[in-house]
Amino acid sequence: MSRVFGGCRALLGTARAGTKAAAAPAANASAAKPKNTAGLLKPLPVSPAMRKFVGSPEISRGEAVKKIWEHIKLNQLQNPTNKKEIHCDEKLKTIFDGRDKVGMLEIARLIAPHFLKSS
Repeated sequence: MSRVFGGCRALLGTARAGTKAAAAPAANASAAKPKNTAGLLKPLPVSPAMRKFVGSPEISRGEAVKKIWEHIKLNQLQNPTNKKEIHCDEKLKTIFDGRDKVGMLEIARLIAPHFLKSS
């Protein structure tokens, strides 16, 4: 029985060494490629209200949501008893259609009209 496993270990040892050597250049090559900017990561032009809020004429949806959450946390706008509810201040009302309260799951739907279609 040790002969069978001993032979496999020798074969596995050479195969592992070969795959590690082959995998190392592939990892370095992927680091040199530019980042994929598609889907949620693609910067899009935004409406004037969103531009004023984020301070940039183009931003990705993910970055916009991050900035909104930074603002919410910084100004403690999350309802302490119901964490799913956000109380909007004047700055948030400009991008959330003037609403006083917003559910955290509604944020993506409410910011969608602020991202203009690029031609």
